[in-house]
Amino acid sequence: MHNDQTDEALMLAYRNGNNKAFDQLFERHRDPVYRYVVRQIGDPNTAEELFQDVWTNLIRNRDRYEVQAKFTTMLYQMARHRIIDHYRTSGTRMQVLADSQGDNVESFSDGAPSQARIVDGKRKAELLKELIETLPPEQRDVFLLYEEAGLSLEQIAAITSVARETTKSRLRYAVAKLRLGLGADQR
Repeated sequence: MHNDQTDEALMLAYRNGNNKAFDQLFERHRDPVYRYVVRQIGDPNTAEELFQDVWTNLIRNRDRYEVQAKFTTMLYQMARHRIIDHYRTSGTRMQVLADSQGDNVESFSDGAPSQARIVDGKRKAELLKELIETLPPEQRDVFLLYEEAGLSLEQIAAITSVARETTKSRLRYAVAKLRLGLGADQR
């Protein structure tokens, strides 16, 4: 098994009975998927349970896998659906933010320092984490899918079932709020 195989090729191999292919997929995506779930939920114990559910569902449904989109799009869509199910069954409602369409998206990765470079020391890392938690759910969702998972705006739009421009706007607002919060800390 070569480490340079695409996720889609690995998932097809796993579907066809190659368990080592699953091990590679899990190693590649374990940490970012977990971070996405825990940052959406907040509670590490609940997040761990939901994280396990995502991978269990992937295992359970492997026989039905067909390459229709990038593997990561499917994986994060599964994670997002599990998070939404959690909110529904727990009686907690995600707040809905109505926002206007934006033309430009600024990002931590588009011409600006990466998230890791912005975080300056332990205090900055904690501040950034707190700021991400305060984002409205739709903005937090898009931001984490973009920054943590590295998904494109088109992939995120497909996962969240909203227009690309809405996705772009949510990302722009999230980044602006995070930058404002980080900037206010420097004063």
